[in-house]
Amino acid sequence: MRIAQCRFSYQPLHHTFVDLGMSPLANAYLAAEQLNNAEKFYPLHAYISEDNLLVQLEQFETPDQIFSDYAYFSSYSATWLKHAKTYTDMIVDKFGLNPQTQVIEIASNDGYLLQYFVEKGIPVLGIEPAANIAKVAQEKGIPSINKFFGVETAKELVIQGKQADLLVGNNVLAHVPDLNDFIAGMKLLLKPNGILTMEFPHILQLIQQNQFDTIYHEHFSYFSFLTVEKIFAAHNLKIFDVEELPTHGGSLRIYVKHDYADNPIISERVSQIKAKEIAAGLHRIETYITFGEKVKQTKHKLLSFILTAKAKGKSIVGYGAPAKGNTLLNYCGIGKDFIDYTVDRNPYKQGLFLPGTHIPIFHPDTIRETKPDYVLILPWNLKEEIMEQMAFISEWGGQFVVPIPEVQVYSLPVRNLLSIVS
Repeated sequence: MRIAQCRFSYQPLHHTFVDLGMSPLANAYLAAEQLNNAEKFYPLHAYISEDNLLVQLEQFETPDQIFSDYAYFSSYSATWLKHAKTYTDMIVDKFGLNPQTQVIEIASNDGYLLQYFVEKGIPVLGIEPAANIAKVAQEKGIPSINKFFGVETAKELVIQGKQADLLVGNNVLAHVPDLNDFIAGMKLLLKPNGILTMEFPHILQLIQQNQFDTIYHEHFSYFSFLTVEKIFAAHNLKIFDVEELPTHGGSLRIYVKHDYADNPIISERVSQIKAKEIAAGLHRIETYITFGEKVKQTKHKLLSFILTAKAKGKSIVGYGAPAKGNTLLNYCGIGKDFIDYTVDRNPYKQGLFLPGTHIPIFHPDTIRETKPDYVLILPWNLKEEIMEQMAFISEWGGQFVVPIPEVQVYSLPVRNLLSIVS
């Protein structure tokens, strides 16, 4: 089995975290002319290592195959843009960033974050592996290079005189198959007194909120604070602060410095989050290996709801075409016989089809035209934003369905929870 590599040692992976069956790559959207071609499916089986409690997937495709041409553009979420601007204002004030400081973001996407530093006159550089997305950032006037990040890229930048006062990596750590190379590269790129911040989904929330659909092949690893602290310590990097965030269903933002740096001092929040994880059992393998049964129950409840609705002649469509939605639909066996179509604000996805299920992706206006009975919100982490955008479905009595952590049906006003399928 080929797994993500990092410097601390591994034991053979014998323990299952959750087995989601066979699934295509979650972002491998199809054009109409590809629908009759053979489609690759891979085991979507997450394991837990007994020695360091890192949840991992097997690697079946290289990062080049997965990320070189990518369909996810961060700027199409108003919620995420607001999050990025709030972060920028906070971090500039907290660490006194100015036009003489350098901000570098790894996996900078379409410039969703760096644009706010540019507005403040702070020099930026984005590093983005997907050529199509890096081009969009460059067209916005945001300096971006089209490269995968690791030690070699870091060395090239250091030779060019580029090092970071603030190094940022949002929702990239899980996508890295070689953690050792990636974190070693960050250490090289970080100035002696520089600050590194990273955000990633918190496995505590994944387990407690039943967020199994956030598992897909593009995510090689899933982290607790206890585990990520060990990984960074192996590279002589020290986590000095941590925040719990609501983004992506519950994330952590860690603040990191070189271990030889005296400042900033270690925040009390570091010991608090470790205590919280230990209280939740994240230091014991038993907590992880029981997760699969909870996932099966959610699958049964969702299928029961859909079968009942269809038996009553109700129409169901999706909202969104996120990677997590493709995990959910493929694992549950929900295709065009259940979901008529889905919609997405991202024009790069419109006109394509979901991998595996071949559900077509249309413009959001299609919902107003067809007036479905139910709208299944696939990016459930954005449900408030989506319900606000699509509030007009109340005109014909339409209702929203949110599948995670368990099936919930909402009518407007959006806080009116009609039912939980039991």
